[in-house]
Amino acid sequence: MTGNRNNVVAIVGRPNVGKSTLFNRLIEKKKAIVDDISGLTRDRHYGTAEWNGKTFTVIDTGGYVPQSEDIFEKAIAEQVEIAMQEAQVLLFVVDAMQGLTPLDELFADIVRKQKRKVLLVANKVDNHKLQADATEFYSLNLVDEIFPISAVSGSGTGELLDKITELLPEKSEEIELNDIPRIAFVGRPNVGKSSLLNTLLGENRSIVTPIAGTTRDSIDTHYTAFGHNVILVDTAGLRKKAKVTENIEFYSTLRTIKAIEECDVAVLILDATLGLEAQDLHILDLINRNRKGKVIVVNKWDLYPEKSANTHIQYTKKIEQKILPLSHIPILYTSAVTKQRVLKILETAEEVYQEQKKRIPTHELNEFLQEITEHYPPPSVKGKFVKIKYVTQVNDARSPTFLFFCNLPQYLQESYKRYIENKLRERYGFLGCSIVLSFKQK
Repeated sequence: MTGNRNNVVAIVGRPNVGKSTLFNRLIEKKKAIVDDISGLTRDRHYGTAEWNGKTFTVIDTGGYVPQSEDIFEKAIAEQVEIAMQEAQVLLFVVDAMQGLTPLDELFADIVRKQKRKVLLVANKVDNHKLQADATEFYSLNLVDEIFPISAVSGSGTGELLDKITELLPEKSEEIELNDIPRIAFVGRPNVGKSSLLNTLLGENRSIVTPIAGTTRDSIDTHYTAFGHNVILVDTAGLRKKAKVTENIEFYSTLRTIKAIEECDVAVLILDATLGLEAQDLHILDLINRNRKGKVIVVNKWDLYPEKSANTHIQYTKKIEQKILPLSHIPILYTSAVTKQRVLKILETAEEVYQEQKKRIPTHELNEFLQEITEHYPPPSVKGKFVKIKYVTQVNDARSPTFLFFCNLPQYLQESYKRYIENKLRERYGFLGCSIVLSFKQK
């Protein structure tokens, strides 16, 4: 996978003209959530498109409503303006079925001031009559050519892509993203995931409000500051199943689960004032079942009352008791507001990522195995004695995975497997990692 710093195309326009549908069409993935509800896309998010051998970044944005007093619409407008500043080409999307509106005219004035290359895209053109009707958008005095398309069917998008690639520079700076750790910020709604991300980035990359559920999509950001080189993924808050009612929230939940499945390290964010709750344990279990690297971050530590020198030690002990047997997860205390230990999140997540990739030479593993089995042999079961003869680490596994060969694997007790795992961690670390032990007969 590659990203592109120089070739950036932003899709902009008023609410509900089909920007996210076009975004999905251009990047050939169903990445943005699409619904008939106006104002669904709030944050700007990014994807990669390729056409005629040229790769470029596409930014999807929320619907722009100028001079709105609505808390979300004001935040969306700010996001759109940032996206337009980042882009070389703007796709100004209008709705051919609804026709020219006062909002289109207002937004055209804003686009004109950007001094960017602009393509006017008349969406929802599904027949010849609508294609003729789309000519009314020439009255915006913005462009000499209108691109009539149907983002749903794909009609007209080939011609649009031809024009986009014609306008973009011939050479661009490609960034290889395959070997960059993906770090997903996950947790319940309103624990401060987006605030922490914005603090790290030093800009309002994600919209933040006091209203739970503000983030609806998973949003990727390539972060290269202070010696770090990672993909940061902001996600929607995961609620209990019983509370997931509307379609949008259902799909947001699926996207967050997918973000966990695709990440290398999941950072579980807790609210210090609420502590570790049942839903947090559910999310942690989801991360663990997917064998992802794990970091726990207790955010809003500045709001925790009556702190003393040992408060965080006591707090950590409570968390560790609740998450047993997962006793290997680093726990950090942060504040997005005061920026306390925020960079430590990245340092720890990258450390966990390296631990995930750690490989132990086979000869060293077998010396280790001989040492621990001599110290404490596997207990006999029904008069049967288990002898573990050999161990090797499995290459290309999602998390540290060890294959043991023994005479009677069915008689090996779970308590002894835990003993082996604990000894592995004592010797080799594997901080924040899920360790997989597999036993086969030989």
